Amino acid sequence: MKMDLNDIRTRRGIFLLPNLLTTMCLFGGFYAIIVAIDGNFERAAIAIFGAMIFDGLDGRVARLTGTETTFGKEFDSLADMVAFGVAPAVVCYQWGVARISEYGAAWGRFGWIAAFFFAAATAMRLARFNARSAVQDKRYFEGLPSPSAAAVVAAFVGLAQKYEVTGLTGLIIAFVITALAAILMVSRFPYRSFKDRAAAERVRYSRLLLVPLAIALIAIDPPVVLFVLFGGFALSGPLVWSWLKIRRKPRATGGTGQGA
Repeated sequence: MKMDLNDIRTRRGIFLLPNLLTTMCLFGGFYAIIVAIDGNFERAAIAIFGAMIFDGLDGRVARLTGTETTFGKEFDSLADMVAFGVAPAVVCYQWGVARISEYGAAWGRFGWIAAFFFAAATAMRLARFNARSAVQDKRYFEGLPSPSAAAVVAAFVGLAQKYEVTGLTGLIIAFVITALAAILMVSRFPYRSFKDRAAAERVRYSRLLLVPLAIALIAIDPPVVLFVLFGGFALSGPLVWSWLKIRRKPRATGGTGQGA
């Protein structure tokens, strides 16, 4: 039975779609770097969040259309490295390095070392994810996902840019946040992946209403709300881990008495 020409074109289009979305994710990271070099940090932050949207879509589209490939997986990792590793590091560095170096050469070195540490942590995080993807629990991520770490850094830069956070204290906070986000990426703290929720799964109307509510909250003050949301998610890993450690009861020592 011969396949119709329109069917062939449709299949090619389906395979093209997830990779096109990945390319848009890559473009978002590249554009963020370019506009950050030009000094437009608000656009840089928006570009990183735009890359997050395309990154969230490409995998879901590939799974829904049955077009997952090894090429797509590798391409997605390389795009993530640029969009969520190099781009946030460059944006944060460009935003603060010119000013922090005014306080001495040592502060300037601290700035670029923190930025490089973030990029290196992203590379290790992605490599570990690819190496363990076959055996890892799909319900949880091991370590903070790189898009979430990039969102924390981008949201803070947007926040600092909007509210004119200046001075050495603000610059130190920016690089400390970058370093902490990097540490959480390579940590072993568990983070919910939400991949156990099927796309066709029924949900309550009350949960569905959370989507427009979240959009409305973000529209009020995007930098503040996004920083709180992703910052809270970043802290959820160590907080939940600590809470479980505290609640875990020590095992009772064995006794020799007879039961009732």
